[in-house]
Amino acid sequence: MVLQGKPGNGFLLLVIMALITGVGITIGSSLAMTATDQAGFCGGCHSMSEAALTHARSLHSKLACNECHAPHALPAKIPFKTKEGIRDVFATVSGSIPDLIHAGAETRKVVQTNCLRCHGAVIESVNMTAKAHCTDCHRHVPHTPKISIAKRSAADA
Repeated sequence: MVLQGKPGNGFLLLVIMALITGVGITIGSSLAMTATDQAGFCGGCHSMSEAALTHARSLHSKLACNECHAPHALPAKIPFKTKEGIRDVFATVSGSIPDLIHAGAETRKVVQTNCLRCHGAVIESVNMTAKAHCTDCHRHVPHTPKISIAKRSAADA
């Protein structure tokens, strides 16, 4: 629909189109962010299928992967997910995925922050000076290898 006859109608149409575009981008980004946080998306890659399987059998199975593996604040989450996603795609395309995947230093910090965000009140009495991260003692939460070693793709190391 083209508005004609009044001098300000072109500007009004431009503003309306910009608002519609902005709303579309916002909704689309939100849907993409939510979809790529889920175990179904993460476990879709062969290299993460075992992690998705063990996650599905854990006490944390109702949580999305990025409830633990990405920052919660959107300004920190977007660049983190972008960087990690590019790294994962490159590793997949180049075939440089290690047999046993370990979280890097930045991801370990994010996971630690998220452990404390959910379980902070529970661990107030825990001596956290012995180890730097919760996962130093609770390495298999929520990826406990409940599959026998003979059936897993790699034994724990």
